[in-house]
Parts: sequence; C-alpha cells; structure tokens
Amino acid sequence: MESSSVVKALAALAQASRLEIFRALVVAGEAGLTPGAVAEALGLAPNTLSFHLKELVHAELVSQERVGRNLIYRARFERMNAVLAYLTDNCCQGQPCAASSASTACPC
Repeated sequence: MESSSVVKALAALAQASRLEIFRALVVAGEAGLTPGAVAEALGLAPNTLSFHLKELVHAELVSQERVGRNLIYRARFERMNAVLAYLTDNCCQGQPCAASSASTACPC
C-alpha cells in the first residue's frame, strides 16, 4: 500500500462522525447497513450522513452496493487491514514480528 493511500484513509477517519460511521459498519460486518439504519443508530441528519459516507467511499474504506431500492454500505475490511499493516510494518525496530500462531500480539 502506498503512503498516499494511507494518508487518504487516515484523513477520512480523522473526523468524529466518520469514525463513528466506520465503526458502526465494522460492527455490522458483511451484512452492512442502509443509510437510514446508520442515521438512526448515530443520530445523524441524512444530508450530513451522505457527505460522510461519500468521503469514506472516496477513501476506499467503505463500499456501496445497490440492493433493490436500497443502498447498502459495508466496511472494506481488506482495506482497513492494509492500512493497519502499513502502520505496523516496522513495529519491532524493523525486525519481522509476525507470530506464526493466530495471536495478534507482537512478540517484541
């Protein structure tokens, strides 16, 4: 992942409402959420929510799919994981620290 893509993703998440929206979509998982469900859960006005969702889609952190008459928004987990991997790539003073087990803890 290029640093410019990471900056775009982090910039999108550097706003309280967008961070809450993204976290709600992460919790929803593969099922995703409609804008109405997100607005209701977070108490956001539809026009404000639309602006924030557009920013998250532009940063490629969220996908949008039309299902019938509804739009479904989903967190893009592969993108989120790529950003996290970029941020932690050199976490152990440049030494590889990926544990061979399923543990996510860094052994350093």
